Amino acid sequence: MKTRWYKDAVIYQIYPRSFCDGNGDGIGDIRGIISKLDYIKSLGVDAVWLSPVYKSPNDDNGYDISDYRDIMDEFGTLDDWKEMIDGMHSRGIRLIMDLVVNHTSDEHAWFVESKNKDSEYRDYYIWQKGRGKNGKKPPNNWTSNFVGPAWEYDEQSGEWYLHLFSKKQPDLNWENPKVRQEVADICNYWFDLGVDGFRCDVITYISKKDGLPNGKLKFPLIGDENYIVGPNYHKYIHELNERSFSRYDSMTVGESIGITPDNAFDAIDESVGELDTVFSFDHMGVDFKMNVIPAKFNLAKYKKILNRWQQLPKTCQPTIFLENHDQPRCLPRFSGDYGDRRELAGMALATSMFFMRATPYIYQGQEIGMTNCDFKQEDYKDIMSVNALNMIKKVCPLLLPYARKVLLKRARDHARTPMQWTAGDNAGFSTAKPWMMVNPNYKEINVEDSEKRNDSLLNFYRKALAYRKGKDVVINGDFKLVYPKSKDIFAYIREYEGKRLFVIVNFKNKQVNFKIPKDLTFDNCALALSNYADTPQTLQSMKLREYEAIVYEL
Repeated sequence: MKTRWYKDAVIYQIYPRSFCDGNGDGIGDIRGIISKLDYIKSLGVDAVWLSPVYKSPNDDNGYDISDYRDIMDEFGTLDDWKEMIDGMHSRGIRLIMDLVVNHTSDEHAWFVESKNKDSEYRDYYIWQKGRGKNGKKPPNNWTSNFVGPAWEYDEQSGEWYLHLFSKKQPDLNWENPKVRQEVADICNYWFDLGVDGFRCDVITYISKKDGLPNGKLKFPLIGDENYIVGPNYHKYIHELNERSFSRYDSMTVGESIGITPDNAFDAIDESVGELDTVFSFDHMGVDFKMNVIPAKFNLAKYKKILNRWQQLPKTCQPTIFLENHDQPRCLPRFSGDYGDRRELAGMALATSMFFMRATPYIYQGQEIGMTNCDFKQEDYKDIMSVNALNMIKKVCPLLLPYARKVLLKRARDHARTPMQWTAGDNAGFSTAKPWMMVNPNYKEINVEDSEKRNDSLLNFYRKALAYRKGKDVVINGDFKLVYPKSKDIFAYIREYEGKRLFVIVNFKNKQVNFKIPKDLTFDNCALALSNYADTPQTLQSMKLREYEAIVYEL
């Protein structure tokens, strides 16, 4: 029976390669995670989302899976994994695994077999004859999300296979019922080992339009209208829910490009029997033009987008996040030039997200205010960054300086620098040279230092999460924006069965005037949370200080 436990949960994402190295080889692993379980428990989170730890040749850092039922050698063994999940469960922490089933690795046994046209696995993937003389042109004009064509020619079989990401990540053919059953079996295998749910990677890509027609190319050059929330998407997910998800007290969240407030009901309402929640990315695009060009953050637009999700029926659970392994650090993305007020800015961002009707996600290091890194070109490790730089160098070298500038703001690498535990060697992440450079600011920004200070961002996170836990007004309350057009203040009211929370956040590194709304009345008021020591105990019109964040009970 599903308890919908995720409605009162906060989830912490671990990117294992960069979290903690337990065996001294410079790569984060499961033993490292085990060593930090008490720390994770101390945050007050309810679950961990673990990025992939399955067998993988690591073309895309684990998102290219060669064996769904075993653990990558670099990360440890299945016995290590079992010890880790037992340690989590004994501390009241649930485990969400990453489910990567739009594609596999090209080293997966299924794909290796599929190269033989007579193999039963041929139809596990999307193989097509090419166009033009001798079929040496790709079957259509689709492009990879990792730059370049979305098709790779295979000399052995004389045909092309589809890969919407790296050429080492061939797309599975979900039209094949055997593939769909394989996926359900994989999920049930991990559920039976104790897993509590799945984060479903690029799940809205699994259904491609019949005939695989050319896309209407636009910038960036992705024929996405032909495979995002495709014609059989809902059928496939409903079937997977029936065969697997619904049989356990599980929680699922989809990386669901294409799901918006307009169509979310059909994707996540409790009545439809599909996924429980989805990650929306529209709020992450308010600082972009044409999806790739960095722009100034627009708070009014950001609030408008989040408000649309908040107005969905209570049977549709939103999510909220500011960082993950595919996004740069949220400072200074959302708070601008924070100067020496980095932790205050982090507290403001945390307050704004923790009290909405949503399941919040915290990415490792976010709780101590880890920042983007000043990379040189040779420091980039992510396939997306490397491919983009190589393509621009080949096609238009004059654009390289601009590309480097964009990557310094938006590269996925920023989220993947090792976790900063101490001011010691390698930030306490490893006794060996880390697989990726450590951000040089680790001596000032680290867990050890944050633990010592009552007023640190880390301890504010703990206070805020402890306060929100179990509150019906947070879980079920109505949401009303206050001053929705303000470019400086994010304020909202939550109300449920006579209880109200008033959340007020100054998003700017400057003082801002705040006036109590004329239509707001209350008999009593109590200060519940603040990131300044001398915030007024009672709600009043005031001059909000830099990044001031306040929660009042009315």
